[in-house]
Parts: sequence; C-alpha cells; structure tokens
Amino acid sequence: MIRMSGAFVILKHSRFGPTHYDFMLESGDALSTWRLSSIPANLKIDEHMPAVRLADHRRAYLEYEGQLSGGRGEVRTADRGEYRTLRRTTDAWEVALAGESTRGRFALRRNPAGAQDWTLTRLGGESD
Repeated sequence: MIRMSGAFVILKHSRFGPTHYDFMLESGDALSTWRLSSIPANLKIDEHMPAVRLADHRRAYLEYEGQLSGGRGEVRTADRGEYRTLRRTTDAWEVALAGESTRGRFALRRNPAGAQDWTLTRLGGESD
C-alpha cells in the first residue's frame, strides 16, 4: 500500500467531441489521469461513474489553462485542491479530496474489462 498526499486538478476539456473532465492526481513526477463525463462533486454517496484511465500527464497541467497543441481543444480548471491517499493498489485508489467544490472520499477501481476501464465512486464516512 502506498500512502501519499499531493495536489489534484479537474480540467474541463472542450474540443470537437463531447466536453469531458480530466481528473488528475499528482503522483511522483507525473499526474495520474482519468477521463470523466462530469465533475465528481456532483456524485452522491455510493453513486458512481465510468472513468477511463489515460496516459499520465505532465505536472504542468496542475496550473495550465488554455489551448492544447495539435487542435485538441482547450482546458479550463473546474476544481483543484489537495488529496490524501487512503489506500492504493494496482487496481484501486481510495483518496480523500479537499478541493474547492469536490470534497470527501472517492474510490477509483479498475473494472475487469480492461486496463483503461475504471469506475469512480463517492464513498460515505469521514475523509480522515
């Protein structure tokens, strides 16, 4: 089990396709990243949404807003803050988020369907 703390950011990513959100957790020299359909603050306890695991992103995205190269649209910060890892394995991350609007405990779990297929769930209980 790895326990760490760090920054997180949720970027609203607009482009030619549907708008989505990139959920990024600081992890060493990179940002572990998942694509979400909406901001996690909107989830009720025990509610979940699909999360697609993306390639790690550069730490610069903790602060970056604007146009992306290659015509990939633009990103704007939807939320940011700090997180604390409560539990982490190869197939699951449980974190306590303390953002501007996204607060509480959340779990990311890999689905058996594949490496990129995950689920984000809001957990009940205290965040510490």
